[in-house]
Amino acid sequence: MDTADVEAVWRIESARIVAALTRFTGDFGLAEDAAQEAVAEALVSWPHTAPADPAGWLMATARRRAIDAIRRRTNLKDKYALMAAAPAVVEDEIDPNRIDDDVLALMFISCHPVLSREARVALTLRVVGGLSSEEIARAFLVSVPTVQARITRGKKTIAAAGVPFELPAAAERRERLGGVLSVIYVIFTEGSTATSGDRLVRRDLAYEAIRLARTLAALQPDEPEVHGLLALCELTAARFPARTGPDGTPVLLEDQDRQRWDYSAIRRGMAALVKASPRGLGPYGLQAAIAAAHASAPSVEETDWDRIVVLYEALGRVAPSPVVELNRAVAVAMASGPAQALAIVDELIAMDRLPGSHLVPTVRGELLTRLGRRPEARAELELAARLCTNQRERTVLERKAAALA
Repeated sequence: MDTADVEAVWRIESARIVAALTRFTGDFGLAEDAAQEAVAEALVSWPHTAPADPAGWLMATARRRAIDAIRRRTNLKDKYALMAAAPAVVEDEIDPNRIDDDVLALMFISCHPVLSREARVALTLRVVGGLSSEEIARAFLVSVPTVQARITRGKKTIAAAGVPFELPAAAERRERLGGVLSVIYVIFTEGSTATSGDRLVRRDLAYEAIRLARTLAALQPDEPEVHGLLALCELTAARFPARTGPDGTPVLLEDQDRQRWDYSAIRRGMAALVKASPRGLGPYGLQAAIAAAHASAPSVEETDWDRIVVLYEALGRVAPSPVVELNRAVAVAMASGPAQALAIVDELIAMDRLPGSHLVPTVRGELLTRLGRRPEARAELELAARLCTNQRERTVLERKAAALA
């Protein structure tokens, strides 16, 4: 086995291994450390001697590392008592076709309210997604020590708060589900449109979010908003193949070759959207319905923009935000013309709802261009380019501004 094989096994099995070790030791931080030591050992030994049961090997090795760590601790007697009372963990428990409540508990711990958002994201990607610190750092364009510090602080915070390794009660789980969904959403949106750097789309990160959403949907099949988020991710990711050119240059929606869209992802997204709507759509379900309207349209001109406006109005009632209003303005421009949309954008500016964001001058510049107010439009697009931290997006904005000279 080479490094890629080890990483593939780890990506698939890491959540189950960390979850089982946490249940075994009662210590989330210790479990994660022991699992990381096991995969480090695998990277050294597997290329020479590949195990017949890779998942079982990782579990057994991580378990030994956990026991060694416990033996080194001063409160040995208490830890042995804890281990004696814990359910035994054996290699046969690692079933690659089984997703159990341990993994769900692990997701709720990684997204616990005592943690900062940055720590929740880092821990979820690390212990549930199986990403290395280097991969997380690369995805969010921060340093590896920064990621490692977030993970270390997160584990210490969980330990200090005495967070137990168990599923919250049903009522509490429902209350905290929004936090879990928001972490997956943050991961996906950063992958879908990177906030900075030289790539518009970070596919690996987006697809990791989809994998997490699928896992959560399997574990919480009766929660409509879980399916709503999964639908949103699938339908948005379906456009990835056409969103950039061969050199990574962004391709605007109206210029995309829709034959390149991933129609398998669209079908999966539509199926998830059906599961999201038995009692009415929540915020993620409404966003998925908007994505579905785009996915089902043969062209920009033939898109049902009136329906999209209505969906944004509904989204604004259940989850109001300036970004929702800005997106509603774009839909209004397509449905009713740029003048009405410009009034919405100008109201956002007057209320200082999105200070420092490149999105407002971007949309305003587009609307002014359609109204024939070219000097004003150029100034707005130049401002948007200065504020934009993604190099690919900035290039597009600069090109549009230059065309208005």
